[in-house]
Amino acid sequence: MKKFSSFFVLLIIAACSNMKSLQNSPLGDGGLFDTQGHRGSRGLMPENTFPAMKTALDLGIVTLEMDVVITKDKKVILSHEPFFNHEISTKPDGTFVTEAEEQLLNIYAMDYEDVKKYDVGMKPHPRFPQQQKIKVYKPLLSDLLDSIQQYMMSSKRALPYFNIETKTSPSTDNIYHPAPAEFVESLMAIIKEKAIEERVIIQSFDFRTLQYLHKRYPLVKTAMLIEDFDERGLKDQLKALGFLPTIYSPEYKMVNEDLVRRCHEQNIKVIPWTVNDKAGINRLKGFGVDGIISDFPNLFSN
Repeated sequence: MKKFSSFFVLLIIAACSNMKSLQNSPLGDGGLFDTQGHRGSRGLMPENTFPAMKTALDLGIVTLEMDVVITKDKKVILSHEPFFNHEISTKPDGTFVTEAEEQLLNIYAMDYEDVKKYDVGMKPHPRFPQQQKIKVYKPLLSDLLDSIQQYMMSSKRALPYFNIETKTSPSTDNIYHPAPAEFVESLMAIIKEKAIEERVIIQSFDFRTLQYLHKRYPLVKTAMLIEDFDERGLKDQLKALGFLPTIYSPEYKMVNEDLVRRCHEQNIKVIPWTVNDKAGINRLKGFGVDGIISDFPNLFSN
């Protein structure tokens, strides 16, 4: 009976913390500056894994940024590419995935039990030498969310926010991933099951994903991802999207004070990616951005 009561005490503490956190939402007026750990903490730990997320949480980030793809047996898993990236992947036989073969290792053509046989934490990362090496495979989104909830409850801390990118493209529909409607429904089924709708942002470079989400789930926050080679400009980009997203999320090199002002005039938050130096973070804060995505969440507290 004592153990049973303690469990409910923890639930009450977590609920109260979450209520307070929602009141101080980074997306609300006057809310928190939204520090986001890119793929968890890619500069420090293997990307899109629980160790990367845990490290970011321990560094005090507000939002966990992550990417999801879908397997042949319809499992939603964390992965930046819909295949095994040669920079991070080791095959079941212990040899490294090569650049020439990576796109042949199509996750959408593999059941999750086969995906789990590939390691994505032990190969030295050529661009992130500080990244710790640990044996790990691509996790199910549902398992990752459960692990985060358990970890935060055990430490009596509020849940973070979740910025989840859908990895879709018109040219690879039904080859590397399902079409946007099926992709979004698969993702939202997990979000609803875990009851985290209010803590989730869905981001995408593929406007079709955001358009479907806005029509089907209008209360879910959206982030419009923009690369620096997109020369259409804010007005035409918003026209192509067809609605005002919660967040405009451009490559950091595109951001200036005028862009931030024009977004804020339309009640759109600005959260650029991916900023990996302290000077860059401070410069963008000076422009008035609402948050920053970084591979090195330790930079936010230095």
